[in-house]
This record gives sequence, C-alpha cells and structure tokens, in this order.
Amino acid sequence: MSKKKIVLVRGERSGVHYGEMTSREGQEVTLTNARRIWYWEGANALDQLAMEGSALPKECKITVAVDEVLILDAIEIYPMTERALANLNGIAPWKF
Repeated sequence: MSKKKIVLVRGERSGVHYGEMTSREGQEVTLTNARRIWYWEGANALDQLAMEGSALPKECKITVAVDEVLILDAIEIYPMTERALANLNGIAPWKF
C-alpha cells in the first residue's frame, strides 16, 4: 500500500490549494480532500508554508475542504510535511 502524497499546488490563475494528489498529467492535477489557501501570513513563501505551515494561523484564510478539485494550471507542486498539514488543517474554514 502506497503512502498518500499530500501536496501544496500553486496554479497560474487558480491560486494555491493543498490536498492528496491522486493524479497528475502535465499541468492538470487532481486533489482530493482539498482546500484553497485564499490568503496567508506567517510564512515567507509557499516553500515554507509546505514545510512548516503558518506561524500566524489566525491571520490565514483557507476555504472549506472539497471532495475533489481538478487544477488545470499547476505551475508548482510542493510535497507537504505532516507538521505543515496539521498546522493548516487546524485553521478554521474561512466562510460566511
């Protein structure tokens, strides 16, 4: 049984998402149990966010999780650490 590949994906126009990567073909990436990072503070760049999460989680805006998202414009894919995943998942969903 293979380990789940949890990644953070930067899209050219679609923004930043993270979740379990279930497929990738060119710039098309499918994530399951995915959330969009609308805004973040507490990390200088996506590299740090994927490795450590946010040092200021109360300042971040991360959407609710969706079962699946197909990102059509992936330009960066970062493997996430368990530490970063736990940190970001600990942030309450940003919603009305």
